[in-house]
Amino acid sequence: MVLTKVFSLMSPAGEQARLSVLIFHRVLPTPDPLFPEEMDAARFDALCRWVKTWFNVLPLDQAVRRLKNHSLPERALSITFDDGYADNFEVALPVLQRHGLTSTFFVSTGFLDGGRMWNDTVIESIRCTSLSQLDAASLGVPGLGLLDLGAVDARRAAIDAVIRHIKYLPIERRLQITQQLAFLAGVTPPTNLMMTSSQVQAMRRAGMQIGAHTVSHPILAKLDQAAAREEISQSKRRLEDLLDEPVTLFAYPNGKPGEDYSPQAVAIVKDLGFEGAVSTAWGAARRNTDCLQIPRFTPWARHRLKFAGMMASNLMRKG
Repeated sequence: MVLTKVFSLMSPAGEQARLSVLIFHRVLPTPDPLFPEEMDAARFDALCRWVKTWFNVLPLDQAVRRLKNHSLPERALSITFDDGYADNFEVALPVLQRHGLTSTFFVSTGFLDGGRMWNDTVIESIRCTSLSQLDAASLGVPGLGLLDLGAVDARRAAIDAVIRHIKYLPIERRLQITQQLAFLAGVTPPTNLMMTSSQVQAMRRAGMQIGAHTVSHPILAKLDQAAAREEISQSKRRLEDLLDEPVTLFAYPNGKPGEDYSPQAVAIVKDLGFEGAVSTAWGAARRNTDCLQIPRFTPWARHRLKFAGMMASNLMRKG
């Protein structure tokens, strides 16, 4: 009750309202030793319980409309997921339903039905290899050499290093490198990490919202305007065909303003008719926030009061 009152003071209704938007990617069935910070079912269940107690959780499209007309309720909050992982449907959805909560799932359409994101090729290649060392110098990426894979911590460090060195390379070069890495590791990465088209449809039937997240999850700022428009428009069209309804919400891949997407990308999103779009800049949206650049963040604290403190701190940031 005390925390609810505090959040009401920090996030009142109407003109002075603030909208908190949470971002997640995966919810694993059980904790992952390689990625202990990744959300798992038990943690997500506790988080949903806290959020439902302290905030008024709104579907994102409704929150965007109410932000625009200054009619948000106090303690307004929306939940979002990026990328379109299968565990969103298999693990996160039942938890959300149990708590009576709605979320928006931003889907990169090129990975539906057996596709895989480039970073997951890196992760699963290094996770699953039987090698204790891997000579990444042959990948031709400056800064990458012999990778120690002898322990869990070493494998995680190797994953982080590879991802860091290739993240901002052109899409085709990234894919070439990750395929070569899987070959060197002697691993065939899984093809069931992302949702199927039927799971996306079932997610929508369950009352969840579906938003666009490009086709291949590129760094939009690295693309020319025509290519960026194609990525955004094709993902929107694919989802609209799949769901037989307009798709009005968008999430910028990676999402850092100025670094991962440009003002030109925002203009494209506006021109394509999206009503709301989200970044990964921290902060809470206010009445003067651009609804095509709504901030989001993930409070990663595991304990109730620390989680509340992170929520409060984020509310104080300008969105």
